[in-house]
Amino acid sequence: MLEQLFDLVQQNSQQSVVDNPDVPNEHNQEVINTLTSSITGGLQEQVQSGNISGLLGLFGGESGTSAASLLNNPIVASIATNAVSAIVQKFGLNSQVAGNIVNSVLPGVLGAVIGQLNGQGGTAGGSGSSGGFDLGSLIQMGGGLFGGGNDQQGGKPASGGIDLGGMLGGLFGGK
Repeated sequence: MLEQLFDLVQQNSQQSVVDNPDVPNEHNQEVINTLTSSITGGLQEQVQSGNISGLLGLFGGESGTSAASLLNNPIVASIATNAVSAIVQKFGLNSQVAGNIVNSVLPGVLGAVIGQLNGQGGTAGGSGSSGGFDLGSLIQMGGGLFGGGNDQQGGKPASGGIDLGGMLGGLFGGK
């Protein structure tokens, strides 16, 4: 799952990071890594603060998938703000350049995840074997993204459903 997210960030970063003369070539991969960690950190922050309904709304497509509608979502706006700050701090880019990078990459990545979760352009509720996302895998990967255990309850996959018990257990360090 994290690898899929990293791949999406990399795919969406070609023009705004790699081909950007304001980003020194030796920092390209580090900027992409920073974007990925900002996304995962922002999502983790939302789960830890208890904003499960906000995340379900975001990933359910309630905010839409266009760049403008996604950037108006408070969760996405928070992730964007943190990503811009991280890029400015780590690489010394000015905030306008960092903002342009984030505003270019973030909506594309999250729009692709939302589209795949909702059956547009990827596997949505299935096993995810075609490289798509499903809500169950987003929630079950708890350990890496949401800060808890990565164990599946009894070895059972979520089958595309929401395992709130497993997710909450992961949040609080349980199994």
